[in-house]
Amino acid sequence: MAAEEGTVIGVHTVEAWKEHLEKGNVSKKLIVVDFTASWCGPCRFIAPILAEIAKKLPHVVFLKVDVDELKTVAEEWNVEAMPTFLFLKEGKAVDKVVGAKKEELQLTITKHAEAPGTSTA
Repeated sequence: MAAEEGTVIGVHTVEAWKEHLEKGNVSKKLIVVDFTASWCGPCRFIAPILAEIAKKLPHVVFLKVDVDELKTVAEEWNVEAMPTFLFLKEGKAVDKVVGAKKEELQLTITKHAEAPGTSTA
């Protein structure tokens, strides 16, 4: 699975989605999910930025979910606008960024990407 580190992984089936969540629960890694759509301009704008962030943070799992392809997953997590970035830890949403907001996205990833036990909160 090392080939997936440092990249944004496209999730195309509900089975793959569940598998990634399960892996995240076991590893306790932060999972950043980009809920996107092929017709969404801001989604296309932010995608290469997210890919750059992913390269720098191999200890964070980055997933991309097309809301038209996996409607049930988007509905399950109450995704109503694209792009929506959901931050998951151990299967629970810990944060959310709605819109192609580069700075907010980077700050939120940094906030949650710290190793367990190093948080100042």
